Amino acid sequence: MSRSKQIAVILFQLGGPDTQAAVEPFLYNLFCDPDIINFPGAFLARKTLARLISRSRAKIVREHYAEIGGGSPIRRLTEDQVSALEAALQPRISARAIVAMRYWHPSTREAIDALESEPFDELVLLPLYPHYSFATTGSSLKEWNRQYKSKAPAHLVDHFFDHPDYIAGIVERINSVLLEVPNPEQVHLVFSAHGLPLSLVAKGDPYPNQIETTVELVRQLGAWTNPYVLCYQSRVGPQKWLQPSLTETIDRLGKHGAKRLRVIPISFVTEHFETLHEINIEAREHAKSAGITDFHVMPALNDSPLLIRALADLVLRAVGMRSGVASLA
Repeated sequence: MSRSKQIAVILFQLGGPDTQAAVEPFLYNLFCDPDIINFPGAFLARKTLARLISRSRAKIVREHYAEIGGGSPIRRLTEDQVSALEAALQPRISARAIVAMRYWHPSTREAIDALESEPFDELVLLPLYPHYSFATTGSSLKEWNRQYKSKAPAHLVDHFFDHPDYIAGIVERINSVLLEVPNPEQVHLVFSAHGLPLSLVAKGDPYPNQIETTVELVRQLGAWTNPYVLCYQSRVGPQKWLQPSLTETIDRLGKHGAKRLRVIPISFVTEHFETLHEINIEAREHAKSAGITDFHVMPALNDSPLLIRALADLVLRAVGMRSGVASLA
């Protein structure tokens, strides 16, 4: 009797320092990425610059991580997604999910080593970035291609920003935070996405258009009448980034008399520094100074059944098994 086809699903994710000691080496890995530090002749100075930046920023970044428990929960939450995805796929295919973090452990190299521990017939490359960007999906795939030398067939899923279950998962989360308050129709919805340098947008990065599409699909499905805005966060360095920023948006809303905000981290599928500290601590404090009296952050999808169903559907479609869910866009 022949064995069933074995599928390996590689889940690409950013990664994050899980301890205080991991902060500086994580930052070094981040700023060594050619897709993060890139200018004429950068390859000559990149490692030196990365070392200087990581050392100079490590102390304050460690303090910030200390405020959210000492480290990033992204590895634990991604492992929860792995377990849920494997369980969701089990009735249809024999699949193992393996995490490849771009800047921390388990690294791309560690993911490849895990692949070699047992035979696989096909691979599905599935970045946990809903929206494609040169700086996220693109960077993870470059690192994978630099290190992976096998010839096993591989199927790439490079985005899922418009997948109906992903959209429905966000709507479900938004409804959960709106139902907790009286007169929810008076709340301003602030969609906050990770920022991107305009230099990448000028090169054709599809990220901002995909973000805008996700927001529109979420609003259509949610059918709320609330005022809303899309903004961007996590700017690093002096170059120009997508606008408006989350901070500028909070200032503007406060000046116009807004008192109640619900921030929706539209580009994050797990809780991480950007949601737990940038929004829930830094932006919350800024909102208070801007006169916002009611500030709440939508929880990330994490292992939401709707997100897991979307990921399972993407895997099944990648290996040629339709599961009956269509794109919205």
